[in-house]
Amino acid sequence: MTDASHALIPSQDLTELLGQVRDCSICEAHLPLGPRPVVQIDPNARLLIIGQAPGTRVHNTGVPWNDPSGDRLRKWLEMDREVFYDPRKVAIMPMGFCYPGKGKSGDLPPRKECAPQWHDALLSRMPNIELTLLIGQYAQAYYLSADDSERAGNYRTLTERVMDWQAFTPKFLPLPHPSPRNLRWFKNNPWFESEVVPWLRQQTQSLLVK
Repeated sequence: MTDASHALIPSQDLTELLGQVRDCSICEAHLPLGPRPVVQIDPNARLLIIGQAPGTRVHNTGVPWNDPSGDRLRKWLEMDREVFYDPRKVAIMPMGFCYPGKGKSGDLPPRKECAPQWHDALLSRMPNIELTLLIGQYAQAYYLSADDSERAGNYRTLTERVMDWQAFTPKFLPLPHPSPRNLRWFKNNPWFESEVVPWLRQQTQSLLVK
């Protein structure tokens, strides 16, 4: 483990870089279950998924999106587990790589140390990414700047941003979190399943055949 008081220096080699990410302990003192970074990266991937942070099941297994939220996400993508967990096709890089702990109403937000420390270095090793799924408010707040949409900073809610999803495509697609906690959101926003999900499936399938 790297001393938590020292930031790690990204390596030029992807294998070495991933080793550094998985050995990271920068915020170890704040992690109730200890560090276990979860990430899936390959330079050939064309689809990138940026979510929030692992839950307890993902922490325990070390497998990203290995929970009911992942089941719903794969349903949106119309993608089986074999394809989803092929890093040559799908890259997975959450805002926080480790389980952050429980809050008053669910898991705590992803730790803020991860993205500034690792994302740019990992993205630079993925030159073929054509579509990035930004799942949840934290990924969207971090990646959607005024450069991506003239109105990027003017959304009051995640719902407003997702409703205006075409403003960010084809580079990004903002999505709600597929958590079972959001069942009411899905019920109240049927346009998401009828408009956004079909586009997502079509784009995903076109990327996989390249």
